[in-house]
Amino acid sequence: MLGKLAVAPLMLIVASLTAGGAGAQSDSEAPGQMIVVSAPSANSPVGELTAYERVDGRWRSVLGPTPADFGELGVGTPADDVFRTPVGTFPLGQAFGREANPGTRMPYFEATDEDWWDEDVDSPTYNTHVHAAEIDSEDAENLYDSGAIYDYAVLIEHNPERIPGRSAGIFLHVSDGKPTWGCVAIGRDQMRSVLQWLDPAQHPQITIGVGLDGPPAAE
Repeated sequence: MLGKLAVAPLMLIVASLTAGGAGAQSDSEAPGQMIVVSAPSANSPVGELTAYERVDGRWRSVLGPTPADFGELGVGTPADDVFRTPVGTFPLGQAFGREANPGTRMPYFEATDEDWWDEDVDSPTYNTHVHAAEIDSEDAENLYDSGAIYDYAVLIEHNPERIPGRSAGIFLHVSDGKPTWGCVAIGRDQMRSVLQWLDPAQHPQITIGVGLDGPPAAE
């Protein structure tokens, strides 16, 4: 979530992304890839990101730690129009970018000026991707016009139930060196590497918190 655009009437809507929620997992669904994002304090807009993969029941780091940008207000409880990055553990879902697929195995689309993320709490497509020439929304972000931060990105599924008020459009994306509006942002090369590494068969997750020193013990 970076910028907001209000545009004209809806012409075409693409179905919302598959919701992913937390909860009990079978062994076959336990994450084999984990991204850990750690802030030094709850109000810090910067921290670190480290990516881990599980091998023989143990986590090993494969990328990082690398600098990461958070919401202007740091990390904590998310809310619409509050620039805070959500704390918790969440699945990673739809990937996209203004650039061609860099080789990720995640579902990926190349964004154009007809790709939006709807962040209007009163809209039936709140917190979903909409592909349309125009969108009837008071609060929609154009995923192409928002600039280079969306050259590469992946959805952090922090609100799969699409409950208004819990914030929308939270991504892991390319940093522009500034605080985000609630997303996590890292360097362009690092973001490209993360996408190339991510594998939906490994049920990748991201954990965001304060003072984290690694993923939970693998079982």
